[in-house]
Amino acid sequence: MVATEVSSETYEGQFGPFVITPNDRREVVIYRIGLGVAAFSFALAVTLLLLGGVTAGLLWLASGLYFLMWVGLGVSLWFIHIYLRPLHQALQVFWLVGGLASIGLAISFPAPLVLTAYQQPLSMLGIGFTFAALTGIFFKEAFCFNRLETKILTLLVPAMLLTHLVGALPVMLGRDLLIVWAVLFSVFAFRKLVQPIPPDIGDKSVFEYLKQQRQVNA
Repeated sequence: MVATEVSSETYEGQFGPFVITPNDRREVVIYRIGLGVAAFSFALAVTLLLLGGVTAGLLWLASGLYFLMWVGLGVSLWFIHIYLRPLHQALQVFWLVGGLASIGLAISFPAPLVLTAYQQPLSMLGIGFTFAALTGIFFKEAFCFNRLETKILTLLVPAMLLTHLVGALPVMLGRDLLIVWAVLFSVFAFRKLVQPIPPDIGDKSVFEYLKQQRQVNA
């Protein structure tokens, strides 16, 4: 249930009134900054690879931008407000597994990581966890805010990863879909920056109710 604003700081939630604190707002700002870093890094990497040509230098730079995206995503997953705690924790685990797998691949193969991901489709079994965590954010935003770009990305990202994993994604189609992904991700991140903060905080009375339920069942 979406909270209804009663005054500048006090809201009426499903399980009673609650107050949004400066710390709540700060967490949302950090969440959005993390998304912005992730979206910018991804879009820049795609732009460099598609417009700058496939050179060793750009491949290494794009690989570095992937890890910057991973860090930004991790920040967002730390501060995101999700009612279902198991889902929140699962997305954080996906993020961690994806990062560890990416580091392992970067150490195991001498080539830049993005080239390894392209030449070794099975690498998606590891790196793909990073994008599974990202897809979780897209799904959450699509469910909570009915955003068109996140609805598309929720379907597009896993579809791309799975078809690449089984070697069924044509090169030209993959390039075009990467462009769509980068554009929609950027649109999403920009719209989050200008969105009012309270909706991202959610109904704090629900968080408190779920916390009490966990304590009762402990």
